[in-house]
Amino acid sequence: MTTKTYDAIIIGAGHNGLVCAYYLARKGLSVCVLERSNVVGGAAITEEFHSDTSGGFRNSVASYTVSLLQPKVIRDMQLEKFGLKVVLRKVDNFLPLKKDYLLAGRDGLTLREIARHSAKDALAYPRYQVALDGIVALLKQFLLVTPPNMGGGLADVLALLKAGNKMRKLSTETQRDLLDFFTKSATEILGQYFENDAVKALFGFDAIVGHFASPNEPGSAYVLLHHVFGEAAGVPGAWGHAIGGMGAITQAMRRACEGQGVEIVTECPVEQIICAKDKVSEVRTKQLLYKANLVISSVHPKILFEQLVDADDLPRDFKTRIKNYKSHSGTFRMNVALDKLPQFTNAPTRSDYLTSGIIIAPSLEYMDEAWLTAKAKGWSEEPIIEMLIPSTLDDTLAPKGKHVASLFCQQFSYDLPDNLSWDDVSEQVADHIINTVDTYAPGFAKSVLGRQVLSPLDLERKFALIGGDIFHGRMSLDQLFSARPVLGHGAYRSPIKGLYMCGAGTHPGGGVTGAPGHNAAQVILKDRRFLSL
Repeated sequence: MTTKTYDAIIIGAGHNGLVCAYYLARKGLSVCVLERSNVVGGAAITEEFHSDTSGGFRNSVASYTVSLLQPKVIRDMQLEKFGLKVVLRKVDNFLPLKKDYLLAGRDGLTLREIARHSAKDALAYPRYQVALDGIVALLKQFLLVTPPNMGGGLADVLALLKAGNKMRKLSTETQRDLLDFFTKSATEILGQYFENDAVKALFGFDAIVGHFASPNEPGSAYVLLHHVFGEAAGVPGAWGHAIGGMGAITQAMRRACEGQGVEIVTECPVEQIICAKDKVSEVRTKQLLYKANLVISSVHPKILFEQLVDADDLPRDFKTRIKNYKSHSGTFRMNVALDKLPQFTNAPTRSDYLTSGIIIAPSLEYMDEAWLTAKAKGWSEEPIIEMLIPSTLDDTLAPKGKHVASLFCQQFSYDLPDNLSWDDVSEQVADHIINTVDTYAPGFAKSVLGRQVLSPLDLERKFALIGGDIFHGRMSLDQLFSARPVLGHGAYRSPIKGLYMCGAGTHPGGGVTGAPGHNAAQVILKDRRFLSL
């Protein structure tokens, strides 16, 4: 078998793999990225999913909106030079209600809308925002930082002390807020500030995105925090759209990598990572052997350690921890081609609300019930749906006068009762989701020209997301920071010398951030200097 040799082999050309490859190549390493699909990008890709006589309909297939991508990564990789253009939603969010609606957005819109529903909540909103801003300002300082490795050396002790010092400098109020958000449920936190159901739902939705749990679950408030770290087009907290869909991000990353000499090989699934004397030595594919002293994985931790690495090369307790690593986000994803824009029964007169995230989840009670029925039946009787219509901002996605919409749906169990498979019921469930939207926007179902359906099982098959988990593992407190994916290996290093992790199964977790890829590269470069890897 032919052998090719590089300084570093990266497994998986998802966005974090590309980010890591860029930083390593920029420092002069020869880097090869191996990707099983025929296109780079992982879950951040754009595809044509329907066509008719008027033309093709394209959309972001899985990841669908921009906010968490780190500004430093955008700057360092010069993604705008390589074609990335991000535009802001004109309205951030729209909650259609049975007899009203609620909007959120910039320039005081959120506060004005809250005041329409509750004068008391309008008074409380600035207090909530101050608490949120204080915590987010702290946590943002850790996004591009390597977590201290439990049981590590002096550098890890110093990192832990540095982290503790940042905490110590917080005001007593912020320390209390931090404890609340890390330990309490979203329902409990939001109940401390607000009384109106719709207002609580507006903020509580972020607590259940990619989190198969009730907003009443302790720790769910942290998931809420994870979704407010970002910015778009330089605006903190804003959400935006990449012109051309999420694939525009990863295609810009591909061009940036190739500009640094990175070789990217698609349609090249990895079969085995070969180790010798407790050190990584080769990566085997069907076509070639790739030799390198550095192998970096951006794939799900369970795929890396349960499918690609020989079990005998791993410590027993580590294998047990990986086996018990929780991966299940309860997400059902659809893209639909539309012959016209939806008309909601209760909506503002301003037309730009259709550029927003349209959230069908009018209360925390609704979200809790969605989870309870999903646990019992496999999917929600009244599902939680966020719909985006990116063609209102981007006319490259659909023929003139027509549109595409993303339906990002929560509380769908990977495991179904009565030995059912998602292959048996996914189309039925897709109909159910579309009919749910139709109750808020009559005529929506009839406007659907075509659709792309991705159940939790489909997400696993297409994107190698174990359990359909969009975050490469549950974002719970036992699987965060130094404990992601396993305590003692939270600093991007695996138990095998020369084998590293750079995917969303490492700190700071899921979303299109680029942070794991960035952080892993810094650790690898540091180790290479001091350990002669």
